[in-house]
Amino acid sequence: MPLDLDSIGKPLGPFVKTYEWKDVVLYALGVGAGFSELEYCYEKHLKVIPTFAIAAVFDFFFHVAGAAGVHLPGVLHGEQDLVLHRPLPASGTLTTRGNITHCYDKGAEKGALVVAESRTSQADGAPLFTSTVTLFARGDGGFGGADAPKRRIDLPDRAADAVMDDRPSPDQPLLYRLSGDLFELHADPAFAAAAGFERPIMHGLCTLGFACRALMRHLTPGAPEKVRRIACRFSKPLYPGEPIRTRIWQTGPGMAFWQTVDAAGAPIISRGVFEYTA
Repeated sequence: MPLDLDSIGKPLGPFVKTYEWKDVVLYALGVGAGFSELEYCYEKHLKVIPTFAIAAVFDFFFHVAGAAGVHLPGVLHGEQDLVLHRPLPASGTLTTRGNITHCYDKGAEKGALVVAESRTSQADGAPLFTSTVTLFARGDGGFGGADAPKRRIDLPDRAADAVMDDRPSPDQPLLYRLSGDLFELHADPAFAAAAGFERPIMHGLCTLGFACRALMRHLTPGAPEKVRRIACRFSKPLYPGEPIRTRIWQTGPGMAFWQTVDAAGAPIISRGVFEYTA
């Protein structure tokens, strides 16, 4: 079935989600934190990794996919943009509303992009964060629509100002998925094979969590409340257990560009932007 272009602009939600400190800790463990970052893993004086916000409302991804009518086995997370309006509490109730904003056609051979924005508030109605998600629907292109506008991030022509090496465990997706992304692509070998992969792949958002930890360690150490925005494009699949390196370039007060690469130096996550209170 073709994409449902009439879904553009229609309201999605409200969706209500209540979480507690154990959810925050489970997410931190799922993106590689441990005793070296105990402030994210121990309930005493617990702090929240900002990208937990995306995991906390990840069901919105599936509501978007369902509303647009995408072919689910062909869907990958294409891009993510998270803007934080205030620090995330260690527990609370979230209310999320949003809508699909665009459906872009990259052609029958390449697929389509479905872009949606969600706005999440605390129980008292105070805005907490805004998330823009792009679904890469590999089997849904060729419907005659316009292509997405080009967006470039030109990395500085110098060595990175900071790097952080990490290695997700071979079982990392099985832990990360407990934070909300239960998509079979990251757990079911048969589903992964049907989608064209030799085995289940890492969640792009899990790798983003590793990158967020790296960015905070070098730019906002011990102060996740200083993070204002993190955005990126998911460029290449990564298999669990493979090493990664996050490269960071400071480009001005409160601003950095970044990318995460695999062992061969190929970008897994590109077009990275990180904004923070300097």
